Amino acid sequence: MLASSTKDSEVYDPWVTRMRNLPATVVSTTLKDPLDWPNATLVSGDAIEVVAQLKKASEVPLRSHGSLSMNRSLMAAGLVDRVQVTLFPVITGQTGQKPIFHDAADFDLELIEGRTLDGGIQELIYRPTLHR
Repeated sequence: MLASSTKDSEVYDPWVTRMRNLPATVVSTTLKDPLDWPNATLVSGDAIEVVAQLKKASEVPLRSHGSLSMNRSLMAAGLVDRVQVTLFPVITGQTGQKPIFHDAADFDLELIEGRTLDGGIQELIYRPTLHR
């Protein structure tokens, strides 16, 4: 999405601009420096170990965008403190893709925040706990 856009594109809304200007750690076994992302540090290795170290060292909450399989692994390892789910008022029973939590571990979710956005979109923030 961002690779093919320009800074004048509507893709660069305030949220995307802010996200691009924050420091980022990219965990990858295939990418090579230099990355096409400002303030990005490339780290190879086990994502669970990398994120565990980042959580210990960081004074601010971390966010993870991107790899669903990595995020599922981070959740299963107990490294995720919040899950933000955005519900769009549409059903894609025929055209939808695989559910994002397909093959994920089982979690109990405690709702800690919720709000309604334009068009009935729901933004819900949960605290996940591995279901035992």
